Amino acid sequence: MQSLDEVLADVFRRLSRGVADRRSAFRSPALATVGPDGRPQVRTVVLRGFDGAARLMTVHSDLRAAKIAALCADSNVALHVWDNGAQIQVRIAGTATISAGDELARAEWARLHAGSRAAYRSQPPPATPVEDPGAIPRVDEDAAFAHFAVLRVRVEHLDWLHLAREGQRRANFTWRSDVPEQRWLTP
Repeated sequence: MQSLDEVLADVFRRLSRGVADRRSAFRSPALATVGPDGRPQVRTVVLRGFDGAARLMTVHSDLRAAKIAALCADSNVALHVWDNGAQIQVRIAGTATISAGDELARAEWARLHAGSRAAYRSQPPPATPVEDPGAIPRVDEDAAFAHFAVLRVRVEHLDWLHLAREGQRRANFTWRSDVPEQRWLTP
């Protein structure tokens, strides 16, 4: 049986692998924010970076997206990952920061391939009604960068659940300092 330290190390390894491995379940977590109407809003994001030592998860967004406005009003977020093969669920709560037009955003933008950059080239903002989705006006690369944002989520709370016939296990980690408070929970 894994110790709590081993569970946390395994989750951090899976998050790191999710950045590099497109087939990893940890590549595409669901990100939840609170919308302006007070209702939760959930969407799938692509994990672009993970720094275990700093507990920072990095994802990208269009600066004009509704989630940015939601984060400006309330920076608290939740992320959810389900790994069907391993039968592991990870729920993360944290605080998000937004970087746009700065050195961090430029470095992230430089790492993107042309296909990913194209997502930021649409002229109308995300969720704008259009008559023909194939005829959306596009902007040049510089204007596209102006639409690009980097979201960094500091992991403050992590809940791990492993489903198994031999018995389910659940662990909880909360950071109030650099060392997490950790405990086993009933599933």
